[in-house]
Amino acid sequence: MGILRYTIPNSFTALSLVLGVASIITTQLGDLQLAAWIIVWCGLLDVMDGVSARLLNATSSFGAEFDSMADLVSFGVAPAVLILNAGLQIGGIEYESGQFWVLTVAVAVFVLAGAMRLARFNLVAEEMTDGWFAGVPITAAGGGLLSSLVLVLIYHGDVAELLPLHLYLPVLMFVLALLMVSRIRFPKATRRGSNFINVFQVIAIAGIYYCGITRSYPEYLFGMGLFLMIAGIIAGRITRQAVNDSRARQ
Repeated sequence: MGILRYTIPNSFTALSLVLGVASIITTQLGDLQLAAWIIVWCGLLDVMDGVSARLLNATSSFGAEFDSMADLVSFGVAPAVLILNAGLQIGGIEYESGQFWVLTVAVAVFVLAGAMRLARFNLVAEEMTDGWFAGVPITAAGGGLLSSLVLVLIYHGDVAELLPLHLYLPVLMFVLALLMVSRIRFPKATRRGSNFINVFQVIAIAGIYYCGITRSYPEYLFGMGLFLMIAGIIAGRITRQAVNDSRARQ
């Protein structure tokens, strides 16, 4: 029973890693839409991994390291390859042009920042404030935002043609890389003192699962990912100030 207890969350992690590789292959074969949905599925598995580990009390050092390796592939490398190819296929960036090399550097920096973010998380996880990340997690950046962005661009090709993606995509990758390696407080999806926040989290996650399973409404995924990114950064800023004021009074 003990082995099975740890096998369940690690199986979710393993499947997420395999799907991450599948997304990279699918991107290289030219099917960006399927590749983006695969990354969304990796995000669903990542949630199931964490929930099952907590419910079964099956957290371990191996599980934490394995999860980080899977996250780097599924939410770091796979989204980076996806964005690079989206720049070529959707953004009209020409291969080996100056714009191509700028985007290449941007996606490489994104992956590097993601690796550093995951390494730091494993080192300081026990020192972090409960319920908060230090820096934006790679799952939110690569899994929640980039995959849904590509889906929206594919589903709304007329809008994508009007956007200077050769400029927007590199800037987005650099900004997300900076947010990942920053010390910004970013909220975890966990039980909070406010019932309103708890209900909102349940509804938001349920909607994400519905969209991911049915491969529909990428606009919801992108909108929710963008909202959670902005709201999380603002919430971290507000609570950091409150924590600093509390420490000053002590």
